[in-house]
Amino acid sequence: MLSRIQLRQFLAVVDTGSFTRAAHYLNLAQPSLSAGIRELERQLGTQLFLRERRRIGITAAGNALLPLARTIERDFHRVESQVGSLPVPQRPVRLGVLDTIASAWLEAAVRLYDGAEPLEVTEGNERELLSTLANGTIDLALTLVDAEDQRHVSEILLEEEYCLALPATHHLVGTERIIAAHVAGETMIARRSCEVLAETSRFFTERGIRPRFSLRSPHDDRVMAMVRAGLGVTVAPRSLGANGIAMIPIADFGLMRRIGLVYGADWEAQFGLGHPISNAFRESRQDMLVAAAMDVNGDWRAQQNRGHR
Repeated sequence: MLSRIQLRQFLAVVDTGSFTRAAHYLNLAQPSLSAGIRELERQLGTQLFLRERRRIGITAAGNALLPLARTIERDFHRVESQVGSLPVPQRPVRLGVLDTIASAWLEAAVRLYDGAEPLEVTEGNERELLSTLANGTIDLALTLVDAEDQRHVSEILLEEEYCLALPATHHLVGTERIIAAHVAGETMIARRSCEVLAETSRFFTERGIRPRFSLRSPHDDRVMAMVRAGLGVTVAPRSLGANGIAMIPIADFGLMRRIGLVYGADWEAQFGLGHPISNAFRESRQDMLVAAAMDVNGDWRAQQNRGHR
């Protein structure tokens, strides 16, 4: 099969009129050039040049090949200039995000992100994210952090308690801490994606509280919207609080969660711990906490601040 190298050697001999000058132009040894032309002639089954003592002549076959060879070479140049000049796409940073992370936090971090690499976001629960992190499908995850787990490099960005989420107009708003008896007459909304769903159910059942449920949903944004609308109340981490929703700590509940960045095995070598996506989550964390601690009028809730401390 003919190659571009052979055609370039043929054109160089034609254009310079000499095997010696063509070899110099192509930065080749002359024997290598001569061998290349002989191989081209062998493949075509004809002679391309008349090798005379003081000059090189071109045969009829060579004249027939010449315009074809020039067209092919022009096409190669066109490919190199049009395709070869296109930018190489950056490898994306593959970010895993826990299903129950507040959308406002993720939104703020993405808005702040100024890294060169594009972001690619995958959602999942804690088990799914750690699994995909281990097999290299994602590069890092914003998820629950176990301080005792030494399998991954991680940093804790947020420690928060679970609260009872109420609409801002609820009669219990203003209560410093919710006790189980307060929930006895309430309609509940179940967060199916909640990491402590089983513990929450056990907590109220052990205290004789079996509320009616108006909604069971895996989508926290929908759950919190329905809390704001007055459909029911729910147990949620403080960071899911938003305008129009009061987040009140639950007495004797005692469960906390740690959220942070968990890095894949190759993260530091490929991106570094000071990568812009890590910085974006660090910087946006405080704004997210401020937003979660504001009531419907934008005023600080003193009891919420005391509960957070």
